[in-house]
Amino acid sequence: MSNNKLAIFLIIASVLFGTLMLTFLKLAQEEVNVYVAGFFRFLFGFLIILPYIFKSKFTVFKTTHHKKHFFRAFLNLPSMLLYFSALVMMPIEKATAISFVVPFLVTILAVLFLGEKIYIYRSFALVLGFIGMLIILRPGIIDISLGVYMALASSFMWSVVIIITKSIAKDDSSITILSYGYTYMTIFSFIIALFHWQTPGLQTLIYLFFGGLFGTLLHLCINHAYKLVDVSVTQPYSFLSLVFASLIGFYIFNETPDLFTWIGASVIFLGVLIISYREMKLEKEIIRKSIDIKN
Repeated sequence: MSNNKLAIFLIIASVLFGTLMLTFLKLAQEEVNVYVAGFFRFLFGFLIILPYIFKSKFTVFKTTHHKKHFFRAFLNLPSMLLYFSALVMMPIEKATAISFVVPFLVTILAVLFLGEKIYIYRSFALVLGFIGMLIILRPGIIDISLGVYMALASSFMWSVVIIITKSIAKDDSSITILSYGYTYMTIFSFIIALFHWQTPGLQTLIYLFFGGLFGTLLHLCINHAYKLVDVSVTQPYSFLSLVFASLIGFYIFNETPDLFTWIGASVIFLGVLIISYREMKLEKEIIRKSIDIKN
């Protein structure tokens, strides 16, 4: 499997895992507050990767990017708390739709700070995704709530986290990035949770465990994808999360997406189809040219 195809598969998988993580955390927050939910989400994630850390004899922490790992976690904490809080205030597909500003911010930041090139097909797919998001949110037509502002602030911080992750991924493995992130985040979130402690029941602990599990799989997938290709290649596929979120919101939370959500989702999905077709065609052209050169 080529790097492009593997990266696309990993991003789509990460989108699914991310939606499942949010689902279980939304369920958990029916009993505990966002600070406790955030702590257990990362504690369980850390416990899941702990056997590997021991197996590696802590060599997994070998890096030359200590400051970047710390700053990445420092930004990730408020991003997580803001988004988890917004999740309680609105339907899951609405919160997901708002997070679609992330691909645009990431693409712009990748061009400015990582020197990546932005091609016309990727740009067109991103524009379609943005239009789809506007159709769903209808700013100026419907009221913008506090939850929307919290989700937007979270999205901006997460965009910066992605850029930092990409810069670290050039030298560090996916598991190294994950180990540092989960170590720092478990410590940071525990300190905050202490001041807002609520003891979760067994069922909520199960929700939080699965939130941690799917969150861990999410980060492993995206960290490895960023090692394989430019960030701008992966971002249009993030819009698929709306499809997953709408289905889960309907079947689990009885949240029925309105007509505008489905229209917006259709526009977004069109963008994903366009970029997928173009990347596959581009890959075939590269392979063909390589064969011609060898001949």
